Amino acid sequence: MAPNHGLVHPKQYDIKDSNVELIGSDLDHSLKYKSALEEPAWNNGAIGTSSGLFIWRIESFEVVEWPSEKHGQFHTGDSYIVLHSFKVGDSEDNEKLVHDIFFWLGSETTQDEAGTAAYKTVELDEFLKGVATQHRELEQEPSEEFLALFPRLTILSGGVRSGFRHVEEEEAKDILTLLRIFKLASGERKSTTVVHEVEPSYKSLDSDDVFVLDTGSKIWVWQGKNCSPMEKAKAAQVFHDMTLAKHIDVEVLSESEPRSRRIVELLGCEDPDHAEFKAKRPVATYGAEKTGDESKKLFRLSDASGELAFEKVRDGKSVSTSDLDGSDVFLLDTGRAIWVWEGLQASKAEKAMWLKVAQAYVRNLGGDDAYLEPIAKVVQGNEPKSFMREVTA
Repeated sequence: MAPNHGLVHPKQYDIKDSNVELIGSDLDHSLKYKSALEEPAWNNGAIGTSSGLFIWRIESFEVVEWPSEKHGQFHTGDSYIVLHSFKVGDSEDNEKLVHDIFFWLGSETTQDEAGTAAYKTVELDEFLKGVATQHRELEQEPSEEFLALFPRLTILSGGVRSGFRHVEEEEAKDILTLLRIFKLASGERKSTTVVHEVEPSYKSLDSDDVFVLDTGSKIWVWQGKNCSPMEKAKAAQVFHDMTLAKHIDVEVLSESEPRSRRIVELLGCEDPDHAEFKAKRPVATYGAEKTGDESKKLFRLSDASGELAFEKVRDGKSVSTSDLDGSDVFLLDTGRAIWVWEGLQASKAEKAMWLKVAQAYVRNLGGDDAYLEPIAKVVQGNEPKSFMREVTA
């Protein structure tokens, strides 16, 4: 029996811990690249050569391709790697292929899955010659860049081969499932519909959103009295897809209709006439909007003195590209996200420490939700537009 078999309850990963310790470790780059050349997932002929969206799930320490029909669907008990490759340039003769790598960690992913996703993210970056932008994505607080990739983001309970509850197609008919559907349209990201599985209880309902209840034999849709027409339309798409797959009846009810009490009863309420449905946020806050007036802080990570030092170099409304030095690594806190800029001439030690330093910085921010701050690393000369919007020329 393989050593990883027979484990019923793998250790759940604590997202507040350093969940990407393997990134920037002392493992030699040449060994990582050799390993990357032997990874089947990266060697399908398209990775590094073609534009597109590629997604893999970590399964038993392996990188397994996630079916295209499930793109945008993630499980809370899993870890995923998402590669977005696209061309930039003003003409065919002046364009190049650039890459964003997102490693997505579910709130209930295991330590082994998170560690494998972290290592394989580094490996994929090595395969792409080390110029990709790397993003740490947490289920509870995805970045605007990640949300822009998915017109519909679906978060389901369970995970692959773990002690968590699975939500696989063959089992779904026996499970009471409640989905919350709401619309995102803030910031500069594309509008995204979020479908988030929540506890199948009447206490999960609120008047601002639409909910879909799958009882196995019938699908019920509960429209909160304050939900928007757009949310109703998106919910219709969701339950349309569900009925096509499961061939069962669906009934749509507004909160204001007396018959909607039936849904509340199915969700365990003994007195539906007196139940209150106050506005609430889901487990994930999905990028609560900032004011845009946050001060930007720039820090330098350098070993020029013979020892690694981390010091603030700017604190104000703006940061300029002239503040960056290609011989060092810099951390930029925009108030909305943490960016790490890696100079091409930065030392091996500086490059190795970037993520540990970023995570230590986030932990020192204070507050219960500080650990959710998005973190991304960019390489000098390959900065994405989202980073360049944060600095002035």
